[in-house]
Amino acid sequence: MRTAFNDPFASLDRHAVRGVILVALFAFAAQRMATFSLIQGLGLSPLIVGIMIGIFYGNTLRHHLPTQWVPGILFSSKQLLRLAVVLYGFRITFQDILLVGGEGITLSVVMLTSTFVLGAWLGIKVFGLTPRLALMIAAGSSVCGAAAVLATEPVVKGRPHESVIAVGTVVIFGTLAMFLYPLAYRSGLLDLDSRIYGLYVGSSLHEVAHVVAAGRAIADEAANNAVIVKMLRVMMLVPLLTVLGLALTRFGTKADANDAGEGAGVVTGNFPWFALWFIVCAGINSLHIVPPAVVAVINTLDLFVLTMAMCALGMETNLTKVRKVGAKPFVMALVLALWLAIGGYWMTLLVHHVWA
Repeated sequence: MRTAFNDPFASLDRHAVRGVILVALFAFAAQRMATFSLIQGLGLSPLIVGIMIGIFYGNTLRHHLPTQWVPGILFSSKQLLRLAVVLYGFRITFQDILLVGGEGITLSVVMLTSTFVLGAWLGIKVFGLTPRLALMIAAGSSVCGAAAVLATEPVVKGRPHESVIAVGTVVIFGTLAMFLYPLAYRSGLLDLDSRIYGLYVGSSLHEVAHVVAAGRAIADEAANNAVIVKMLRVMMLVPLLTVLGLALTRFGTKADANDAGEGAGVVTGNFPWFALWFIVCAGINSLHIVPPAVVAVINTLDLFVLTMAMCALGMETNLTKVRKVGAKPFVMALVLALWLAIGGYWMTLLVHHVWA
């Protein structure tokens, strides 16, 4: 009897495997391109480069792809994505949480919860986006950028073009913030020392790469605190996805009937079992029973698999659908970015005052 675990792999015939290999070649190219000085200067990770070249291919040469290879691309954007989220747990240890104490934990919880709730409300009620797209943008802004979008996509059953839009909002506003935060600190606009600045950066910037860059631009202490708080937000992705999956499964959400026929009906969601395996990996990593060299290999593999998933999403993206969505997702993401920057600053001061 075939299990649910084996079903996704059963569809991988020799033609589909060629599709997976094609995606892997794209991911390899994306990682090489991400080492270019210009791309590094912009703070773009291999994930972002991967989705960009995937979109280019998907909207130019994709019609030359043998149809038998398509299941391999879908496998990369779905099953490999879940594997990558699970392995992401090896980037975290529970001991890191103790280093920032109650101050960092409180700030992380408040900013993640408020940003996600605000994003869901804005997207669905104010801007009239499909619940899928609104929830993915909210997750990307509140948790950890592109990785959170990818982790949320299977829970809300998002479409490839919606995932691309959600990732795009993270890239644009996260990259801008990465440059503006250090500039604001040096100009004296932020009444924070380097340690508290690190908490502020870690609790309000989108991508891990953005957090590292904005923290290191000021001081090592700022960078260390920023990364720890950011990793705490990443860890909170699990309870967020669990609650979201249960809520969608229990109640469902009416989708946008104008979504070209794709969004009509109810978004029911799936319980994110892969998120629980994420916690298991973080727990194993916290025990330090896996040699550091092996953890480094796992993290390298995880980055490659994540890049494959992004490339595959790009290949499945039709820019015509992206254009139909319009500017509303980016306006919504701008509002969230302003909340993270301004609201996050005042919340950092408040939390610091309470815990001082």
